[in-house]
Amino acid sequence: MQKIITTIWSNHTAEEQAAFYESLLSDSRIEQVNRSPVETPSGPAGQVLTVIMTIAGQCFCLLNGGPIFPQTEAVSFMILTEDQEETDRLWNTIVGDGGQESACGWCKDKWGVSWQVTPRRLLELTTDPDTQKAKRAMESMMTMRKIDIAEIERAAAA
Repeated sequence: MQKIITTIWSNHTAEEQAAFYESLLSDSRIEQVNRSPVETPSGPAGQVLTVIMTIAGQCFCLLNGGPIFPQTEAVSFMILTEDQEETDRLWNTIVGDGGQESACGWCKDKWGVSWQVTPRRLLELTTDPDTQKAKRAMESMMTMRKIDIAEIERAAAA
């Protein structure tokens, strides 16, 4: 197990979230579901306290902490995608299951966790050594919600 594990605070939906995240990306699986041996401020003994899982090869802990700490955009998970098909699938899955669109490739799942669905091609174009090309790519991206790779390529090439 990795030394540092990111914990995602959950409002008593850790098992549902874990199942969704497991279905979202390959190399994802639920490792263990842990029940609290004692009563805690967030619930009674025996309730699911944490779900330890792997998401795209990285270990995470989903903690059923209750409504005390809601999610914000201050932390987000960037998913690097290889093509438009993968970008569309991930975006549509996150947003289509009760999530919410935002700008520039950002969206939230139905639990309020922020995701950046980011094509690798977008990063290549917005960091191109040709600063004018990078500027055009960035300006194009700034008008989008879900990233359209072909449109950003057209803008960069203009």
